[in-house]
Amino acid sequence: MKTTTRKKTAKNPKGLPFDSEGRREWSSDLCAFCDDNLGTCCNALWCPCMVYAGNKARVEYLDEKDGVLPDEERGTCSGDCWIHGLLTVFTGCVGGWVLQIPTRTSIRHRYAIAGDGLDDCCAVMCCCAPCALAQERREIELEEGWRKRRRGR
Repeated sequence: MKTTTRKKTAKNPKGLPFDSEGRREWSSDLCAFCDDNLGTCCNALWCPCMVYAGNKARVEYLDEKDGVLPDEERGTCSGDCWIHGLLTVFTGCVGGWVLQIPTRTSIRHRYAIAGDGLDDCCAVMCCCAPCALAQERREIELEEGWRKRRRGR
């Protein structure tokens, strides 16, 4: 077994411990759906397409620009929102979650979170797609908050 020590970075603002493979757990529990942000909770439950599109745009911006997506660019009615919404409506709530899996995987890789594609699929499909969206949102918000605080110094 390979032992890797991963330096704590902005991608781990809570300073959670890494395992021997350099991975950590999610910063919040999947079932902690409405623990701190009722707005995200309600949006993920009733308009998951908006939370999905927002998460996707924010993590892509972090990946590409290494910065926080400006508020004026956070429009939630993007093409990604429409595609997720239409798939959800026309497939009876089955199609939208298919789009969530690659985004969840991307988020998990960005933050060196333990798991694999099967875990992502189970979290989104079997457990609760809105819970997974809210958990992903919290992870992104932790990094964005850390970056804003650091920039404000």
